[in-house]
This record gives sequence, structure tokens and C-alpha cells, in this order.
Amino acid sequence: MRIVDRSVYVGPSLYAHFPVIRLELELGELEHWPSARLGEGFINGLLEALPGLAEHGCSYREPGGFVRRLREDQGTWLGHVFEHVAIELQNIAGEDVTFGKTRSVDGKPGVYTVVYEYTQREEGIAAGELALKLLGSLLPPELRTHVAVPEGFDWATERDDFIRYAQRRALGPSTASLVQAAQDRGIPSLRLNQYSLVQLGHGKYQQRIQATVTGKTPHIAVELAGDKEETNRILSTLGLPVPRQELVTSEDGAIRAARRLGGPVVTKPYNGNHGRGITIGIEGPEAVREGYRAAREHSRSVIVETFQSGDDHRLLVVNGGLVAATRRTPGHVVGDGKHSIAELVEIVNADPRRGIGHEKVLTRIVLDAQAEQMMQRVGYTAESVPAPDEIVYLRSTANLSTGGTATDVTDIIHPDNRDMAVRAVRAIGLDVGGVDFITPNIAESYKKIGGAICEVNAAPGFRMHVAPSEGTPRDAAGPVIDMLFPPGAPSRVPIAAVTGTNGKTTTARMLAHIAKMAGFTPGLTTTDGVYIDGQRTVEGDMTGPVSARMVLADPQIDLAVLETARGGLLRAGMGVSEVNVGAVLNVQSDHLGLKGIDTLEQLAPVKRIVVEVATDCAVLNADDPLVLKMSGYVDAKTICYVSTNPSHPLVREHIRAGGRACALEAGINGQMITLYDKGSHIPLLWTHLVPATLEGRAMHNVQNAMFAAAMAFSLGIKLDAIRQGLRTFDTTFFQAPGRMNVFDEHPFKVLFDYGHNAHAIAAMADLAQRLDVTGRRIVVLAAPGDRRDEDIFEIARAAAGKFDHYICRRDDNLRGRDGDEVPRLLLRGLVEAGVDAACIEEIQDEQQAIDHALRMAQAGDLLLVFADALTRSWKQIIKFRPEGAVESPAASVPVLPESPPDDPAALAREAELRTLMEGMVRDERGIVFAREEDD
Repeated sequence: MRIVDRSVYVGPSLYAHFPVIRLELELGELEHWPSARLGEGFINGLLEALPGLAEHGCSYREPGGFVRRLREDQGTWLGHVFEHVAIELQNIAGEDVTFGKTRSVDGKPGVYTVVYEYTQREEGIAAGELALKLLGSLLPPELRTHVAVPEGFDWATERDDFIRYAQRRALGPSTASLVQAAQDRGIPSLRLNQYSLVQLGHGKYQQRIQATVTGKTPHIAVELAGDKEETNRILSTLGLPVPRQELVTSEDGAIRAARRLGGPVVTKPYNGNHGRGITIGIEGPEAVREGYRAAREHSRSVIVETFQSGDDHRLLVVNGGLVAATRRTPGHVVGDGKHSIAELVEIVNADPRRGIGHEKVLTRIVLDAQAEQMMQRVGYTAESVPAPDEIVYLRSTANLSTGGTATDVTDIIHPDNRDMAVRAVRAIGLDVGGVDFITPNIAESYKKIGGAICEVNAAPGFRMHVAPSEGTPRDAAGPVIDMLFPPGAPSRVPIAAVTGTNGKTTTARMLAHIAKMAGFTPGLTTTDGVYIDGQRTVEGDMTGPVSARMVLADPQIDLAVLETARGGLLRAGMGVSEVNVGAVLNVQSDHLGLKGIDTLEQLAPVKRIVVEVATDCAVLNADDPLVLKMSGYVDAKTICYVSTNPSHPLVREHIRAGGRACALEAGINGQMITLYDKGSHIPLLWTHLVPATLEGRAMHNVQNAMFAAAMAFSLGIKLDAIRQGLRTFDTTFFQAPGRMNVFDEHPFKVLFDYGHNAHAIAAMADLAQRLDVTGRRIVVLAAPGDRRDEDIFEIARAAAGKFDHYICRRDDNLRGRDGDEVPRLLLRGLVEAGVDAACIEEIQDEQQAIDHALRMAQAGDLLLVFADALTRSWKQIIKFRPEGAVESPAASVPVLPESPPDDPAALAREAELRTLMEGMVRDERGIVFAREEDD
């Protein structure tokens, strides 16, 4: 039994709309050993290792359902058992996960797809690996060779190590409570590192927290709270109750300070936390020396202060108000006259509420050096037997992380003590602060019975308030979130996601351009990079979940446009749990045969994810049957259909019912992009006024413009801004590299496109037919090497009969093919489609093929170049000079430095500048003037 493949989905995927891990698990010989055949020894061992499995409902949806499945009939197969073990392992580490699904893989006997929910990536992966080891260790001896289990595998050790591993990577209880409070208010969160730094909200509305320090917490206040001496001085000057203290740097200095202060004292690190290094109630030189040494391990300087008798309380103040008060008791045992201290600790730790670290409400008590020191003070060892009801403290401080307990006292705190805590936190300047206050009775005023503030803490822990050992749990996190996001304050930016086989990059760019024209600061992810407010910040294919999170984390943006590709959805899911507007442009043959997707019917559910998670509007192509069927899976408030067919029956019916749609209407001046919504008829723009459509001839860009308009309208962008955006968006290399770029500066016209599937090739071939051409139509044709043979033939058929001359080439990246394989397949496909072989050339190298095409093109010709290395190929086109062309010295233009070959923006600016300079002349003095007719 082994894991042969693993995918980790960070967001909505084919398997769930929340994070899941998908494993391909091969059982091998164990396929013949379901749980009932493995016997009661296996089942009982599994339940003994993980008692919580008894609560799993499984398909019976009630506690005990999974155990029933284990025993009835043949039992259940180990892939299914593995799923439940991986879930339960995360449960014992403190994560609340329940979802799982196991299915056999068609055509692969003994192979299962196992999907299970996770909260933290590394923890979820580790849970799967430990589940495999545990199951292997429980098998009968004769079957254990079928699973790789480490020699000397000890379940108890492995379990505790896993819990510690998980907790090191999980959010702490305080941070987790804040994230949960935010989610309860509909505020999204992004974890920014492996620790406690979390972003709440998106884009320009974001706020950050680190543990319980917020982005609004003043740095100087945190510094003051960490300086115990300065805190004591500030509070003292305000008349607040504080112990007298002195700062010392030597053992002898500590002894002298203790004498001056008189009575029992406390020693503690100058800038410690979590109760580390604190020793309380000590008297005598030797005890003070020991206390100094304990504190010195955590700080260069040590504070000696007067000891205040009474109970330790933590008072939590948020945004100028006290929200919780807790009495804390140090870790201890209570004698019964029968058991030793060590045995009593085991009894206490058997409490199901106690776990490792922050795994549960309480933490296990550990007999360590500090516990031994506390026992020595009362003359005990771990083997001593305390008298009945005798309390033996094993910690000097009451921190929950060291085994302490917490009792909520919020309802009984005296108003004077409440006001005192608020004043103390305000004096330090914290927005969230914890006051450590010692008093004999929190219900009585400190002015009457005494008391002292020991510390004011920045980043106070919430665990004791959210889940006290006794008393009422308090919502400590809610007031913090309400402070950061007052009721009615925005936390999310509008998010639009677009997917489809073709057109998604151009549509996403159009939408982002419209948003910018409307006054937004858009963040855009595309196949060539991440753009913030129109400027590319990251290069590369950025259509997956990482880039989505990158945009939403940017503090500039107030709207996000996410191009979402098939590869990212299959590999890691979406980067966001929901979007406001989702659009599917089309489902066409491309990338089939990869990642288990072999048919268009299998590809459609992958694309459908984008509209499944749309909350406000799903924009669907009514002209594509597979996209149209997606309407049955949409939960958005509105469906908007897009159709270039003005008489589409379903769209007409949808419009009559008051639905939203975008369709073409024929008119005297051409075709009008028209919006419909709630009975309104809104003529938007003539198609020939959209530059990207080449006067309405490029029907694929007409459709892209319609989708961009429909999405913008569904985002609430004003109509005038939509019109302005479409009228100013052009398919220049600068605005849309590789998307129907046109170069008109040669005697012939060049069309330049990244089309790499039959649907895209057909759209560009159709455009080539629509354009007025006085000469020949020439095409440089290619196909990616990782496509199936039938896909390459389909590309050839899409171009066949549309051109006068064909040049077949390959990409630089062969993607598993031989050097000349793709060009030969294209040539064969063209010939089989009826193209005369004399009209076809095979030139393998992309640069050589483009150069040959440029040299053979003549005045009046149309050259369509399908390119792969976009920047290099575009530069090759704009820098090409036809043979025999001679420049007049009098009309020469200034020499321009060559743009970097990998900078599309610079190349586009260079081309525009060259165009401008061709309308200039240089006089005899070398001064450049504009020609009179261009002035």
C-alpha cells in the first residue's frame, strides 16, 4: 500500500469548495483484504489508537456509522479506512475537519482516489503519511511487508510528535479565535507566513494581526509594555496600584534590592513573557540568588519587586473597554493521601480536556526542572505522597501553557478594578492589552483590600477567556474585529474571475481596463503576469491560486480581475473561496489527455468551478452548449447570458422574464452590443467602435468585449465607464501581447497571435477572411508538442482553405515530441484537408519560419503569425526591414536603443515611437522637425 500521487487544493476544486488533499492510493495485495477479513484484532487496534473514530458517522450519518462499516459484511476497503484515519489524526491535533471521500479509479484495480479536508497544508500532508504508517503497523504480521512502516514504530510517540508538529504550524488559539470571529462576520483572511501574521480583508480594506497585536497597535506602546520597569513607573505616576521594584544586573544586587524592599519578593526577567523565569514569594539570600538565575536565563536584566499576596487575574481590555476577566491558578495537584505526586500528575493529565500544547482547553502538566524546584521548597519529591486535600503547586505562575487553569470572573469584577484595568492599558497606549492583577478578591475594590498590577501585556492570550476551565466563555476576539472593521465598514474588494479555453486573457484585460477607466485601482492576473493599476509587477504565467492571493494581498487594489486557467484549477484549485462575478467563455478542445481530462465533457466541470463559487452573478456563453448547461450548478443571485445570436431562443426567453443578458442587435450602422436587465433595454456600443474588434470584423473579440461589458455591468460599474473602457482598449502589443496584435508599418499587414488550439486558430482564420486583402494570405502555423495527434490535425483543419501559403513550424519547447514531428503532423493534416502540398512549407525553427514569411510577403499581403516566444517574435516583426529598402538620409530618424527582448511594454513603446518618428525629418543641422502635413 503506497501513495502514488498527491495534490493539495488551496481553494475550490473539482472535489470540494474548501481546501482538500487528493491522494491516489495503491493498495496492491491489500485490495483483497477488506477490514472484516483483517479481523477484530485490526479493528480493535485501530479504535484503541484513535478512539475518536467511534464518533465518525460515515455514510450512516450518525455516531458509530464508521465502526459499523468496518465490521458488517466484508467490511470496508483500506482506502476508505485511510481517509477516516487522516481526518481523525487532524482532529486530535485540534483541527475541526470532517469531509472525506474515497472512490476506486476506473481501469486501475486496487487504486483509489482518497480526498480529505485539511486546515493547515503541512499538517494535512503529514496526517496522510502517518495514517499509512499506523494502518501498516496494525496489519497481521504476514501482511506488514505490503506497507513501508519504519522499524521500531511506536504509535504513542508518533502521535505526540505529530500533534506537536501540527501545532507548530497551526495558528495559535488567540490568532485562530480572531480569524474565526472575522469569518463569522464575513471578513476574509489570508495567512501571510507560517506563524501568526494574518491579513484580514482584501486589498485597500485589509487590516493585519499578529497574534493579538493589530496593525493599529502603536509600536511605542508594545515597547513600553515589554519594559516592565518603565511600565511600573508610568502606572505609578498615575496613582495606579503597582508593586515597588528595582532593576538589577547581578546576584548581589538582587539580594540588596530584596533587603531594601523588605518581605517576600518576586524576581522576573526585565522583558520576559509567558511567565518564563518568574519566581514568586521568595525570601532569604539563597532563594533570591536562585530566583535571579532563573530570570537571568531569559533576560540580561532582572526585576526584583515586592510580593503581592492574592489570586492572579488577567483582565483583558480592548478598544478602551474591559471585555473579560479571568482568575488563573498555577498548575498543581491535590493530595489524597494515597498517590504520589507523580501519580497525581498522571491522574490530572488523564482529564480529556488536557492535551499537548494548545491542542485542547487545558495543557498537560509536566514534571520538569521548575516542578522539581517547586516541590523542593515544600520538602517534596515526585515520589512524595501529599496529605488529603493538600495543594502542591508545580508552577510559580498561572499560565495555561504550563498546565494552569482559568476561571472566568467577568461577571463579578468590582467596577473600581474594571476602571483600573482600562486606565492602565490606556496609559501604556495599547488598543488590545492584558493586565496582570493580583488581589485577594476581584469582587472587592483594590482601594479597600489592596492589590497590585504586576504587568501590562501587549499581545495578550485569548485562550483563557475563550475557553476557560470553569465559568462562562467570553468572546474576546469579537470586539477586536469590531474595532478593526466597525459595523458597515468594507472588508472585501469586488472580485471577478474569468475562465474558458480561449479569450480569457483578452477579456480579463478589457475588464481591468474598464475598471481603471471607472476610477478603480484594479489588480489583474493573466498568463503573462500580475498587473497592479496597469503596471506589471510580476512576470510569468499567473493564472493560478498563488497569483490570486498575491493580488488580494496588495494594499493598493480595490477591485480584482482573475484570469483562471484549467491548469491551476486542476493542480491546486482556486485561490479564493468565492468571487462576486464569475464567467465561462467557452469549452473547446485544448489540453485534452492531460491530468485525467480526456473529453470536453470532463473539461466542462473544471471550468464550471469559477461560476459555482460566484455569489452575485454568473456570466455564461449561451452559444456554447457545454457552458449553457452550467446554469444548473449556479448559486449566484443572477445569471447573465451572453450571445452573439440575436434570436437565441433561450436568451430571448430569459430577457422576457426580466433576466440579465448581453446580446448583439443588428442596426443600420452595424451591430450593437446591448445589455438587458430587469426589463431594461440598454444599447451600449456599436461593435465597430471597439478598436479591439478591427471595426467589428474580429468576431471573437466582439464576444470578448461583450463578456467584459457583462461582467463590468454585474460589478456595478457605470455604463459610461464601460463604454469608455471598450472604446479605448486596443489590441496593441502593449495592452494585450500576443492577442490579435496588428503591425501596419510594412508594405504588408501582419497579424500576430498566441493561438494554440483549433478554436483559436479558426477564429483568427475567420478574421483573415473578413479583412480586405489585395494580395495573398500567408500563415505561420504551429501547435504545442504536448497536444494529442488528433488535436494537431484539428488545428491544421481549422486553417485549411483559408490561406494561400502555409509555413509549418514547431515551438522551442518540444514538450516530448521529436524535432520535426509537429510540423510534419500539421503538413499532413493540411494535405488531408485538401490543401495543395505545393502551398505548404516546413521550417522547424520559429525565428527562421517568421523570417522566411516576412521576406516572402509583398505589398498588399496579409501575414498571420501564430507565435510562442511572444516578445522575441514581436521584436523580430517590428525590426524587420524588407530587402532593397533604402532610407533617405534627409528623412532618417534618430537611432533608437534596442529594447530588451523580454520586455513587451518597452517593445510596444519603441514601435509607437518609431511610428511617430517616421513622420519627422532631420535638417542639415541635425535638428528634427515634424513634417508640415503632420504638424
